[in-house]
Amino acid sequence: MDKVQLVVRLLFGLMLVVFGLNYFLQFLPMGDMNPAAGAFMGALISTKFYFPVIKSIEIVAGIAFLTNQKVAFAAVMVFPVMVAAFLFHLGLDVAGIGGAAVALSFNIFLLYANRAKYLPMWG
Repeated sequence: MDKVQLVVRLLFGLMLVVFGLNYFLQFLPMGDMNPAAGAFMGALISTKFYFPVIKSIEIVAGIAFLTNQKVAFAAVMVFPVMVAAFLFHLGLDVAGIGGAAVALSFNIFLLYANRAKYLPMWG
């Protein structure tokens, strides 16, 4: 289980850092979206607030996963971002749901693997 957790943590961390940095540095091309998804993304991007915050959270969480620091906190911190990404693809861009599903699965796995660290919040 420790080896699986290590692999998931590193893959998820790398995924978060790469896609978080891509927002700021634009080194990967963005795929085509259907009109509804494009309009939604355009609205979020036009706020000039939403994506810098979300992508910064992704980068910080990704670095935490890669360095094995505060993994339980990072998993909680990035969870709403992964749920939102999954729901965006589920509702507006089903063609791109694969990556979001993998990321959400990795996140849920890491939350489960660190479940003992969350118990004090409930007691």
